[in-house]
Amino acid sequence: MDELDLCYLPGHRALELFKTGELSPLDIVQAQLARAEAVEPRVNALTDTYAGEALAQAKKAEAVYASKSAIARPLEGLTLAVKDIHDIASKRTTHASLVWEHNVADTTNTACQRLLDAGAILIAKTTTPEFCSAGVTCSKLFGATGTPWNTEFTSGGSSGGSAAALAAGMTTLATGSDIAGSIRVPAACCGVVGYKPPYGRVPGTPPFNLDFYSQVGPLARTVGDCALMTNVMSGPHPGDIATLREDIDLPLEYPNVKGWKVALSPDLGFATIAPEVRDALLQTADVLRSLGASVDEIGLGWGPEVTTSAIAYLDHLFGRDLARSLEQYGDRLCDYNIYYGEKAGRSDAEAFLASYETAAAMYVELAPVLDTYDAMICPAVATHEVRADAKPWETVTVGGCEIDTDFGWVLSHPFNMLSRLPVLAVPNGIASNGLPTGIQIVARSYDDARVFQLGRALERAVPWLDCPARRPAL
Repeated sequence: MDELDLCYLPGHRALELFKTGELSPLDIVQAQLARAEAVEPRVNALTDTYAGEALAQAKKAEAVYASKSAIARPLEGLTLAVKDIHDIASKRTTHASLVWEHNVADTTNTACQRLLDAGAILIAKTTTPEFCSAGVTCSKLFGATGTPWNTEFTSGGSSGGSAAALAAGMTTLATGSDIAGSIRVPAACCGVVGYKPPYGRVPGTPPFNLDFYSQVGPLARTVGDCALMTNVMSGPHPGDIATLREDIDLPLEYPNVKGWKVALSPDLGFATIAPEVRDALLQTADVLRSLGASVDEIGLGWGPEVTTSAIAYLDHLFGRDLARSLEQYGDRLCDYNIYYGEKAGRSDAEAFLASYETAAAMYVELAPVLDTYDAMICPAVATHEVRADAKPWETVTVGGCEIDTDFGWVLSHPFNMLSRLPVLAVPNGIASNGLPTGIQIVARSYDDARVFQLGRALERAVPWLDCPARRPAL
């Protein structure tokens, strides 16, 4: 196995090799640090790197596997990159803002602490738009993070640095957060796997743990690695009243999906989709049929009110938070947060109430689908050709139509509105423009295992990032 293959080795496979002594955690840490040094200036996915500490931790993990008496923890020796909004004690948490450039955390984010307690090795912090507010990862503090497939285009937001670091082979695992698609959009833009858990599955940070749109979740290169992370991150926590009492244990392997019924929605009823995104989705349907599943295209009675309502909801909560920052820090903020802060509060209480009514009506349409079908698949984004430094007031041409680069190009926010649904984003091809395409797998409420089963079936049938031909040519 050469050094680049080490960088892309799935975490669950690395654990097997650690246990047999065929591989050391030190081998992977050294390879990924070298990879970051080689490609990071182009990708720009990392804010801080912890080489010395990571190497020391890798040596400790190596000793655990060499010992006859020590018991390896679930993630012992796997590298972890943490999104730069998640606190790690004694490390910077900048929120990608000049305002917080020198902020050092006193405590560690609960979900991250669980990953570290399970043996993961912190290797770096990853870029995000300032305050996680944009659909592209770009800030005054760190600049733009492009997808490793073509850095002219975005890695997505707001967990863009995490997704790009994975796609470039700089880490094995990464954290993300998702309030309108901030895990799934970067996963699609970078050709990796991201999971938006159902609300309450993974502990969050107050006060946004009380916002049902907002979830913390994992990103990885494989479905199995996302499952490993979800098992560790999930479960009740005394500091988060919203966490579920149920504890889950997702398997890494699943039965096949022969006999499954899968619903397919190319546009969720309201989106304009690029031809290459639609073609990739239809090819995925053919793959599922070859696996013995039936796939039916369905129509949802969703319209533009879905996006209007999501924006109204976020305007009241997230938008008001940004407005506070604007009032305090003014033009030190990024231009898009000045834009969002100035817009905050334009929707009134009536619009906020309507956002709940819209979500209820959406579920009336979707519930029978999820009851009839084992899962639904749809695109994660309408196009992957959004510039790395795009502004939310700009537009991009998709299928001959001009759509905005704020909410117009994503299909993720409906499932933050319907927050109890598990949604797994997986790659489903590389388009003729050289950029990856990705889909969302949606299942009934709190049935996490179902989306992982379908995702794993697709991964077995059409692997991704497993060889140089299916990796970014950095």
